[in-house]
Amino acid sequence: MNVVQKETGLNRLTASETARAIAAGRTTSEAVVRSCLERIGEREGAVAAWAHVDADAAIAAARAFDRSGKGGPLGGVPFGVKDIIDTADLPTEWGTPIHRGRQAGRDAACVALSRKAGGILFGKTVTTEFANLHVGPTRNPRDLERTPGGSSSGSAAAVADDMVPIAIGTQTTGSTVRPSSFCGIFGYRPTYGEHRLHGVMEASGSLDTLGICARSLEDVALYRDVLLGVPPELIAMLDRPPRIGFCRTHIWPQVDAAVQRAVEDAVGRLARAGAEVREIEMPADFEALTDAHRWISSFEFVRNLTFEIETRFEEISDTLRGGRIADGFSCTLERYVACLKLAENCRARMATVWDEVDVLVGAAATGEAPVGWDAFAGADLYKMWTVLHVPALTMPLLEGGNGRPVGLHLVGARHEDRALFAHADWVWRTLS
Repeated sequence: MNVVQKETGLNRLTASETARAIAAGRTTSEAVVRSCLERIGEREGAVAAWAHVDADAAIAAARAFDRSGKGGPLGGVPFGVKDIIDTADLPTEWGTPIHRGRQAGRDAACVALSRKAGGILFGKTVTTEFANLHVGPTRNPRDLERTPGGSSSGSAAAVADDMVPIAIGTQTTGSTVRPSSFCGIFGYRPTYGEHRLHGVMEASGSLDTLGICARSLEDVALYRDVLLGVPPELIAMLDRPPRIGFCRTHIWPQVDAAVQRAVEDAVGRLARAGAEVREIEMPADFEALTDAHRWISSFEFVRNLTFEIETRFEEISDTLRGGRIADGFSCTLERYVACLKLAENCRARMATVWDEVDVLVGAAATGEAPVGWDAFAGADLYKMWTVLHVPALTMPLLEGGNGRPVGLHLVGARHEDRALFAHADWVWRTLS
C-alpha cells in the first residue's frame, strides 16, 4: 500500500476525492487532517473562520479511523460545523459571550450522522451573534477587505480557503446561499423539514434548515444523503436538456447591473446549449412573502430567546435588540398567523410552476461581497424562496464587475432535491 504520510495539497481535495483517496490507500485520514491544519496555521490569522479547533482531537480521531479499517461515505474526511450546532467535545457558543464555554455534552443529530459516516470533526466555524445580524470576525478569503457573508460566515470561508473540504451551516433567510456566493463555492439549502435539527439552535422553527458548504456539487449531494442517514446516490444524468425558468423576481431591481448581465448571459448560453428557457414571473401577491418572512422569523426568534432577553439583555448587541428582537416584540399573534397562512397558500400554488419548468434560475446574490462588514447585503433576495420551503443551490459560475465571485442560483421543487442536483449538474457542465 502506497500511503503518503506527509503530502502537500491534500487540503485542496474535495470531500469526495478525499474519501476515495483514503479508501484506495493513496493517503490516510491523518495526512489529510495534518494538511488541513497546516493550511489553518497559514491563513487563520487573516481569515478568522474558526471559533474552536481541537487539532489534537482531530489527529487522534483520524489515527483511530486509519487503524480501524472502517469505511463510510465520509471515510476519514474532515468537516466543520457552524457554532450554533452542538458537539459533545467542543464548546457551542452561538456567537455570543452569553454562552461562552457552553458545553452541550452530546452531538447534534447532523454531527452524529457525520461521524457515523466516517467524518472527522475538525472544529466549530464562526457564526454571527445568534446566527443573526451582528457580525463576527471572519473575512472573505477571496478578498480580505470584503465580508464573507452571514450568518454561516466561518463555514463558507473555511471551505473556500481550503481549510476543510466541507462544512455545515444553517439558513433561516440566506445564511448559507449568500456566504457561499460571496466566497465562490457551492452552497445548498435543502427542502425544509428533511434534515433533523436536533441539537441546533433554533432561530425560527418555521424557516430553519441545515445548509451545506462545499467545493463540488458531488460533495453537496453526498453530504445531503449523509445528513439524511440514507445510502448516498450518484447524481443522475439527464437524458434531455432541462426546462429552465428564468425568474428575476420582484427583487431584480436591487441586483447590481453587472450581475444582471452575468445572469442573463448565462441563461442565454443555456438556451443555446439546448435548454428550453422561458421567463417565469411569480404572482404579484408572492411579493408579500418578503414581509411575511420578517414577521414569522422575528415572532419566533424573540420567543426562542426569552431566557437570554430576560436574564442577559444588556449583553445582546444593539444590532439585534433594535432589529429582530424589536420586530418580534411588535408583531402581534394575528399578524404572525396571517403570515403563516399566506406562506402555506403560496407553497400550494408553487405546484403549477413545475408543470412548466424543471428548475428556476436567477442570481444568488444582489452583487459581489461588499467591502467591509455588511454580511447580510441583499437579504430580501432570499426571503421568498426560504418561506416557500424549496431547495436552493448556488454554484460558483459568475463574476461581478470587480471580478469577485457571484453564484448562479437554482431553485427546485419541494422534496425533489435529487432532481435539482441533476439539473444543476447539466448547468454546471454547460457553463463551467
